[in-house]
Amino acid sequence: MSTMLPAPPRPNTSQPREASQRSAPSPVKTRLTGTRKAIRAARKSEIEASTDGLTVERRFSNISWWAVGWLTMAHIVVLAAPFTFTWTALFVALGLHWLTGSLGICLGYHRLLTHDGMKTYPWVRYLFTTIGTLAGEGSPLDWVADHRKHHKHSDQVGDPHSPHEGPWWSHMFWLAFHTHNGDRAAHLNRWVPDLYKLRGMRMFDYLFLPLHILTGIVLFGIGYAIGGTEMAVSMLVWGMFVRLVGVLHATWMVNSASHIFGYRNYETTDDSRNNWLVAIVAYGEGWHNNHHAYPRMAKHGHKWWEFDITWMAILTLKKLGLVWDVVDYRNAAEKASKSSAAQA
Repeated sequence: MSTMLPAPPRPNTSQPREASQRSAPSPVKTRLTGTRKAIRAARKSEIEASTDGLTVERRFSNISWWAVGWLTMAHIVVLAAPFTFTWTALFVALGLHWLTGSLGICLGYHRLLTHDGMKTYPWVRYLFTTIGTLAGEGSPLDWVADHRKHHKHSDQVGDPHSPHEGPWWSHMFWLAFHTHNGDRAAHLNRWVPDLYKLRGMRMFDYLFLPLHILTGIVLFGIGYAIGGTEMAVSMLVWGMFVRLVGVLHATWMVNSASHIFGYRNYETTDDSRNNWLVAIVAYGEGWHNNHHAYPRMAKHGHKWWEFDITWMAILTLKKLGLVWDVVDYRNAAEKASKSSAAQA
């Protein structure tokens, strides 16, 4: 997949500081900014002239009523959370938040399926895909297609969720419309041909709702077994819907906040930022400038303080022999250097 980023990006040697604390820009920084603007302008002209760069069409006939209904329903159920609270359900929600958010979305959907940041067995791939599906963010085909398109057109014409269209658009309103603009097959063939050809991946289009219904039944049943109807309802509301909405907004913050607030380790052609708060709630995904500089790199935290809990999970899987060929180098030259050192 082409990310249309300069290779390799240049490290930003300035210390991370909030925008409100920055002094007047230095001549070097001004030149870098001017260079980035020039690259953006060139890319914008190129994208506007291509069919790949079509933006999401905000028209009534392109509304994704399924997505609108699903997300609205989930948020409405969460209104019952204060009246159904139990400590047991809270701990279950937190555990499932990590399971579906970190292992499902960050590791499965993102670093494994989207960027091929590691190799694994087919059954492991489908296991993490199933966990990612339970995060409630749509089928793996649509998720991966949208994210790959985001990387190619990041913060430019064609980006499905650029903050340049408004922070709330990038956070959630873009989900109200079909990103394929009416031709889903062509969209998937363009962005995820490797996954679209797999019958198992296509099956998740049909398994999305049944998997969530089954999860709700299991949570309700466990709650009823340990505490009757009151606990059953608490487990359903918190373990299913509060957890689901929490994962959704944590992921959405990567699209919005991490392209607006934070610091930059690398000069990229987009507005990606490293945001420590998003890194906490989204399990390492908030080190977003690092990720946009090196998209295939499975490790998102590049400084010693940039803790990436999803990377810890990947290292554990590697030690267990469940994943291999993990992309933990920053560029081809570094990989070649490691290979030469190993051979010596």
